[in-house]
Amino acid sequence: MRSYSRGLMRFDLEEVGTQNAYKLLAATVMPRPIAWVVTQDAEGRLNAAPYSFFNVMGSAPPTIALGIMGDPEPGFKDTARNILDTGEFVVNLVPERLVRAMNVTAVDAPRGVNELALANLATEPSARVRPPRIAESPVAFECVSLSSVVTGPAQVVVIGRVLTVHVADDCVLNPERAHIDTPKLDLVARSYGSDYVRSRDTFSLARPTWREWSDHHDTGSSNNP
Repeated sequence: MRSYSRGLMRFDLEEVGTQNAYKLLAATVMPRPIAWVVTQDAEGRLNAAPYSFFNVMGSAPPTIALGIMGDPEPGFKDTARNILDTGEFVVNLVPERLVRAMNVTAVDAPRGVNELALANLATEPSARVRPPRIAESPVAFECVSLSSVVTGPAQVVVIGRVLTVHVADDCVLNPERAHIDTPKLDLVARSYGSDYVRSRDTFSLARPTWREWSDHHDTGSSNNP
């Protein structure tokens, strides 16, 4: 059902269908960072695929959330199945120079195909998990699964704990204080449709403190009757 209320059209997602629900979410929640996930199955076969339903969810402990969708007919994607089976994965971030290789790994290849090989991507061993990281990615998170919630026939949300972070040497300003040259990472994010956005157009906005705010605004906290 769709209706207007104060100039807003309402979409009840139980009624619009799965495809339109996806369009509504993907077109409005943007930009979304891209998790370029490398996993390994129990037999040691590698898989890589990008996911944009992803973000950091906390730092104590360091936590990420990853939403993995698949077509209902074949069931869980290799990424989801491998994480559920092994509990380990690596999230690589995507700089602009690697977007075409990332796009290759998004191909709907048959189960068991190594997308890293298709995209001619070299890997480096991880320090604490079995799946390797993508060598050219400027940032990689080695993760273990804390929990997973199956939210649909072929959809799962994975909550992961980040054990180790790898950052390209030339993007680290001060290792002791963990200061990173974020613009130099040149990361891209997902927009809507097949569009992507760059991370170069930024602006700063200082977060207000209550003391500063209350000095300049009527907070409505007067004790007068």
